[in-house]
Amino acid sequence: MSADDPGVVDAVTQRVRAVRSGVNRISMLPLLVRFLVFLAAFASFLLAFPGELLVGRGLLALLVAAVLPALGPRRVWPTFAVLVAVGGWLLATAGYGQRPELWRLLGLATTLYLTHSLCALAALLPYDGVVDPTVLVRWVTRAGAVVLAGAVLGVLLMEAGGLGPGGGFRTATVAGLLVAVGLAALLGWLLRRR
Repeated sequence: MSADDPGVVDAVTQRVRAVRSGVNRISMLPLLVRFLVFLAAFASFLLAFPGELLVGRGLLALLVAAVLPALGPRRVWPTFAVLVAVGGWLLATAGYGQRPELWRLLGLATTLYLTHSLCALAALLPYDGVVDPTVLVRWVTRAGAVVLAGAVLGVLLMEAGGLGPGGGFRTATVAGLLVAVGLAALLGWLLRRR
């Protein structure tokens, strides 16, 4: 079979037409959700990584890592983006000696949760899906409520644990662990109850 064969030319022509048809059918809301995935992932990188690494090739690598979950939300890329952000946070605090600040930590938690939640929505929406915009508004509102509740609970646990210079880390760690175990047990019970 050669490139001059009419069967090969027809197959390539049909493939090009199928791609063109698919691109023409793309609707705006699924693209907007994927763009929001990119923005949330990239914002998490900006909050996590030290400023010294946010230039040149490092910035380009982070841009690529933020695009991947937007392109493949059903694959491993959302987990990869979260791990990159967590690695950046550990690098900034342990490697570069940056002091963890509450606003950065809350911002990182918010952007990571939004990345995860928006990837879940993007995985459900086909590129050519016609979706009412209120679906996105309700999804983001619900995610915002979860983020706000988590931030308030986190700050209250920090205050209760007396976090700050000189102590309270063990109390807050144990309280956070108990809350996580309690939530996991509650979710497991709710799933089994169905």
